[in-house]
Amino acid sequence: MTARIDSHQHFWRYNSQDYPWIDATRESLKVDYMPPDLLPLMQATGIAGTVAVQARQNLRETEFLLELANEYDFIRGVVGWVDMRADDVEAQLERFAAHPRLVGVRHIVHDEADDRFMLGGNFLRGLAKLKACGLTYDLLLFPRHLPVAIEVVRRFPEQPFVLDHIAKPFIKDGLLEPWERDIRQLAAFDNVFCKVSGMVTEAAWGGWTQDDFRPYLDVVFDCFGIDRLMFGSDWPVCTLAGSYRQVVGIVETYIAALSPDEQTRVMGGAATEFYQLP
Repeated sequence: MTARIDSHQHFWRYNSQDYPWIDATRESLKVDYMPPDLLPLMQATGIAGTVAVQARQNLRETEFLLELANEYDFIRGVVGWVDMRADDVEAQLERFAAHPRLVGVRHIVHDEADDRFMLGGNFLRGLAKLKACGLTYDLLLFPRHLPVAIEVVRRFPEQPFVLDHIAKPFIKDGLLEPWERDIRQLAAFDNVFCKVSGMVTEAAWGGWTQDDFRPYLDVVFDCFGIDRLMFGSDWPVCTLAGSYRQVVGIVETYIAALSPDEQTRVMGGAATEFYQLP
């Protein structure tokens, strides 16, 4: 039986130097969030395993997450960070790829000053090294970055990519375009999966309803299809706008009319396949 998997969550021991993105609008995140904090939330919602995703841009972050994965069996995979632009990127990848729980890497692209960051020669050279190491790549973008992502994915047809947070559309404002146009172009590449995650923090904090998410879910379910969509909570970031149970409920409510096999695919099967989880 396929386990229910949360394909996207974070851990940290908070300090202001390592987490500058946790600003004054996110005061509640300025505490430690560790596996014992998440486990009861998972148990209460029937989630058996998770993929822990990097939240810092340094090699210590990858080491930290892999150490947690060694200690807690429910962390089925880790999406870490390496310096994709470094001259020694291959050595960095080989160092960490030997760990069975490292399943992919990510860079916080949407915080880079250059919207075309991913098309830099050094970054592309780093991306080209992932496939040989058996690693996936998480695309962390804002809607304006989607045209660049389309170009990057076009260059690497054999590399598995997954789009985080459905590219953070403007849910609070009810805007679909040009996000929908670009999402459909990206989804046309069958090596790209998509995480149904991170939506609640793009809605009106404290004032969202299930209906706010439906137009965006309609788009990604239509263009990616059941096989390439995976649930993710984005815990603890999601707690800014909703509880863990509420975030699980948004997706469960939307897929309630699907067959049991289709629901299982979204709630665990796709993540297990994409990340090759144990």
